[in-house]
Amino acid sequence: MKISCKNVGVILPIFNSSHRSFKKTFLQAASGGRIGSSNTGIIEVEALKKIDLTLTEGNRLALIGHNGSGKTTLLRVLAGAYKPTSGKYECIGRVTSLIDPMMGMDGELTGLENIKLRGLFLGLSKNEIKNITEDVIEFSELGDFIKIPVRTYSSGMVLRLGFSISTAINPEILLMDEWMSVGDSDFKRKAEMRLNSFISKAGIMVMATHDDELAKSVCNKFIRLEHGEIVSKGGF
Repeated sequence: MKISCKNVGVILPIFNSSHRSFKKTFLQAASGGRIGSSNTGIIEVEALKKIDLTLTEGNRLALIGHNGSGKTTLLRVLAGAYKPTSGKYECIGRVTSLIDPMMGMDGELTGLENIKLRGLFLGLSKNEIKNITEDVIEFSELGDFIKIPVRTYSSGMVLRLGFSISTAINPEILLMDEWMSVGDSDFKRKAEMRLNSFISKAGIMVMATHDDELAKSVCNKFIRLEHGEIVSKGGF
């Protein structure tokens, strides 16, 4: 297992509503398409600058910084959602992301169908998905609701389903955006226990946070970001 960023930079485009859809242009830019020049009306924002980072098995890295410092953008690069505009990113190992535990779910599908869909999104085989299904159903406490469309769920039910799916596997490389809090007090207690166990199984973990004390309690390394740049780094 290994993560390597060498001089990684990310430029994100911002443009007005008179131009083609944000989704189409943003996806093009994020996947290596040409970013518009000034005569297109697109403003370029340098979200990450010259990021150098190497992680190996046993590393628990905290990304520390205020909102807008580049923490989530870097996590999305590590997750493969953003392609660097410059530099090189390499990842050896299967990445599990808790940036958004509901990513890859479809409201028109049942809870059971979403277990299969999100499992595929996480890179699981059909056999691996089959093996986690009963655990997800039991832990999420959805009962017969697992058989009806997710669009009928409350926000708490959707979060419980997404969390249960995401934490049902043994992660190699785990990415987290802040510490997760899930559901009411009873469910939250058992979710905390599951999350701690889940994290302990990860070969590499990267967690974005603005809480220095939390970072020290669960991580052994840190980098501090400001305006998309690493301003300090070290160990705990």
